[in-house]
Amino acid sequence: MRHLPPRAPGTREASTSETSHSVPASSMNSRASRGSVTSRMGTSRSRISLSSAAKSAPPYDWGAILRYLAPRCTPGVESVAGPVYSRTLRSDRALGWLSVSAQAEGRALNVELSPSLVSHRLPVLLRIERLFGLEADVRRINRALSADPLLAPLIRRHPGLRVAGAVDRFELALRAVLGQQVSVAAASTFSGRLAALVGDPVMGAPAGLTRLNVTAEQIAQTRPAKIAQIGLTRARAETAVALAKAVVGGLLRDDLDPAAQIAALLEIKGIGDWTASYIAMRALHWPDAFPHGDLGLRKAAGGLTARELLAVAERWRPYRAYAAMHLWASLHA
Repeated sequence: MRHLPPRAPGTREASTSETSHSVPASSMNSRASRGSVTSRMGTSRSRISLSSAAKSAPPYDWGAILRYLAPRCTPGVESVAGPVYSRTLRSDRALGWLSVSAQAEGRALNVELSPSLVSHRLPVLLRIERLFGLEADVRRINRALSADPLLAPLIRRHPGLRVAGAVDRFELALRAVLGQQVSVAAASTFSGRLAALVGDPVMGAPAGLTRLNVTAEQIAQTRPAKIAQIGLTRARAETAVALAKAVVGGLLRDDLDPAAQIAALLEIKGIGDWTASYIAMRALHWPDAFPHGDLGLRKAAGGLTARELLAVAERWRPYRAYAAMHLWASLHA
């Protein structure tokens, strides 16, 4: 499998400094700008600054991202309650929870960690950065996509919209498999049932959260017949196990070419183009991924066929994933 090619302009790899305890929170200013993360001694609260220099950068569209994530939350694992996103999380052997909210008109995110995760603050904050797409140079991406007459009014409506990522690649990939040919609500139900069946318990989390989501290792060691008990077909359960084994074997890595990983996903029985592209978009954080067969995208684009939409989307490269987020958001305008 080929290694990762250079990233598209406007996106970059996350990095961190253990000396300064800072993480890059946004490239809204430039590729060199860095947001800061600060925490008060003895507490579990941190602040991610989204803009350190450019006041003209679009603030984070917190409302839009929560509207996207809320129906996709795994019951018992994640929740959106008002302006707050909360979830349970495993970091190495530490089990805990986190809550995230926006402040300063979308210029910063507040993060609260359970005491068990405080010593893992830096890696956890980087995973939050991936989930909320904080590394994107939104101004650059907006400038490129605004040249398109279909997307221009959508970007004016939501200039601070990001691509929703994932705190865990396998978790997102499994969710994509569970969501095949069912509604978003049904996929959330399946995901919650699977967490309750296989996931580990967590104590003391807010918002009624009680379980950790499942890991690739757990699903790889679970019989398809047991997974099917949540209401899946046997074939879908077998796909979930096959995906888990592939991830345990090294699939879904940032240092490998996303196009090659899409091809590897398509080799798994039961995974098609939509699922593989959606995984690349959110789990692999590939800015040019585009699930062109998605019914919502086709509707938002004016009722195009999948083939027609794929042809139109050529003019949105290398930011087709951001185009997809704007098209989905337009359905809820």
